[in-house]
Amino acid sequence: MKTFYGRANPTTGALDWVEESEEYDYHQEIARSCYADMLHDHDRNKKYYEGIRAAVTRVKARGEKVIVLDIGTGTGLLSMMAVTAGADFCYAVEVFKPMAEAAQCIVEKNGFSDKIKIINKHSTDVTVGPDGDMQVKANVLITELFDTELIGEGALPSYEHAHQNLMQDRCEAVPHRATVYAQLVESELLWSWAQLQPVEVEGARLVPPPAVGRCAGAHAVCDIQLSQVSPASFTPLGPVCTMFTVDFSKPVSSAFQAHSSQFVAQSSGRAQVVLSWWDLDMDPSGSIVCTMAPSWTYQEPKMAPWRDHWMQSVYFLPVESQVTEGEELSLMVCHDDYSLWYSLQRGSQTEAPPSRPCCTCQAHLVWTRPRFGELNDRRRTESYISALRSVLREDSVCLSVSDGSLLPVFAHMLGAKKVRRFHLTDTVIRLEQLTSNDVGGEQISVLMGEPYFSTSLLPWHSLFFWYCRTALAGLLRPNASILPRAASLHMVAVEFQDLWRIRAPCGTCEGFDVTPMDEMVQRSLDFHESREAEPHPLWEYPCRALTQSTAAMTFDFTQCLPQQPISTQGSEGRCHGVALWMEYHLTDDITVSAGLTGPINEQGDCEWSRHRKQGVYFFGSPWEISGDGRAAVSYSFTFEPSLGDIRMDFTVTSQDTIFDSFL
Repeated sequence: MKTFYGRANPTTGALDWVEESEEYDYHQEIARSCYADMLHDHDRNKKYYEGIRAAVTRVKARGEKVIVLDIGTGTGLLSMMAVTAGADFCYAVEVFKPMAEAAQCIVEKNGFSDKIKIINKHSTDVTVGPDGDMQVKANVLITELFDTELIGEGALPSYEHAHQNLMQDRCEAVPHRATVYAQLVESELLWSWAQLQPVEVEGARLVPPPAVGRCAGAHAVCDIQLSQVSPASFTPLGPVCTMFTVDFSKPVSSAFQAHSSQFVAQSSGRAQVVLSWWDLDMDPSGSIVCTMAPSWTYQEPKMAPWRDHWMQSVYFLPVESQVTEGEELSLMVCHDDYSLWYSLQRGSQTEAPPSRPCCTCQAHLVWTRPRFGELNDRRRTESYISALRSVLREDSVCLSVSDGSLLPVFAHMLGAKKVRRFHLTDTVIRLEQLTSNDVGGEQISVLMGEPYFSTSLLPWHSLFFWYCRTALAGLLRPNASILPRAASLHMVAVEFQDLWRIRAPCGTCEGFDVTPMDEMVQRSLDFHESREAEPHPLWEYPCRALTQSTAAMTFDFTQCLPQQPISTQGSEGRCHGVALWMEYHLTDDITVSAGLTGPINEQGDCEWSRHRKQGVYFFGSPWEISGDGRAAVSYSFTFEPSLGDIRMDFTVTSQDTIFDSFL
């Protein structure tokens, strides 16, 4: 059955009505999920398996039958581990119906259907009793309910309910315990993602409004691959502190709690940022540990396991403050049932826990963390100021089309006669309705944009600027300056160090056949737009360029949007994925890149912008990839103005599958 969906088109600004299958949404969720990443995480799987074996052994040593409750079973992997380790029966709970169905197939395929019952419910809806989902309460609790922040997926309420309703009093848990760690640091790079910094324009200092400077910001965690943030980018002001632990084998509370750790400042500096991660102890003795610590905490960083389903957390203090080496400090963490927040206190006296910070200036609700970093990028800002300086005159009438941009302020400070601005909420239709009266009775001499729009996910979604420029054509002077003058879509063939895992089929995981999950994911990837490029911040995911970057398409903003499609084609040699990004040509000699920020060296090392996500097209089907882990790929791109989309067609010459060459 199909139905009509209203979908906002981020490129045209229009509301498109499309006919889609009623299964469209969950196909997209499956296709964009990273189930494969978890199954490719051998360190995680190995530690869970060891912990499960130990827990089953402890229960058997007490002369009890081993009844397991596995909450958030996913593929059923951990339940199959438990049965293999000697468990008598497992209740495997999975709320996502497609995943529960895949788990049922996997359990049957591996011959465990008589020992494992899949329950397609949320764990808080599971019942116990003769007519219930579970015949008896369990004495081993196995869960994988964690996110980068540990508790962000509702782990605490789920544990709380399970202990109250589904578990025996004396039970074992895998993992047994979680420990949260934190370190106070000074970092100009990371702090630039939290607060707007002053800007120098023509000798004048542009300072953010006091309301922005005083704002504590959004409390939401910033989860990143902290291993890709060089230790040279921050200064530790204190040691790595143990903040709190949660014992999952005992009743757990989801109520508000506060914990503090006292330490002496080891360096002087500005206290700005807290870096945080956690460990899982899979057994009571703490001999089986799965850690999320970043690679630079290892003696041999290359030995750190890579995982994308669990990363590390960055928290921004409500205000930065100066600390002095030798000063006594207390770092406090508070948490409710779903989130954490940090504060810094002086001396050894513990003050009342602060309330959860919230944004009062609105800026942190409008701008993302990468957007703050982009606005604080001095080199990028100077490029825009230089470009504006070259086109502005004393009689310039300027219109800015970008979301939350500082360009109108820069234009005013550079001496423009009049400056107007429009945000994305002013759609193309409204722009078409504008008259010269809306811009002060004069025609526009400078139309400017970064361009940046909050709804853009893929690099070419910013072509919305071109649609706006076309809609405003009647208000432009004949010799109006358009900034940027043009944009180009660039691409480079790449070999990912680890990111390929999120799209790689698993086949066999720890000795268990999980191909039904591979088939489920592949069906969803083949479903309509799921096979298109995906947005990823490539600075977090090292890759090696196998070719030089190529300008695949160019878009001339000095001209109105063409009526006919724009097409291009070429060849990119041999690769197993393609990275795509936009570059904006502000003037003939000033270009700003939203992708590569420097030339590719002889080893193929790439440096990527931290401010915008790049597009990634994975070659993941077995027929697409050659036996040496790469593919010979030819491409053709077509920009459809009527659809606001870029259609990509890749022809790949291949023989075998990529994944055997990496595993």
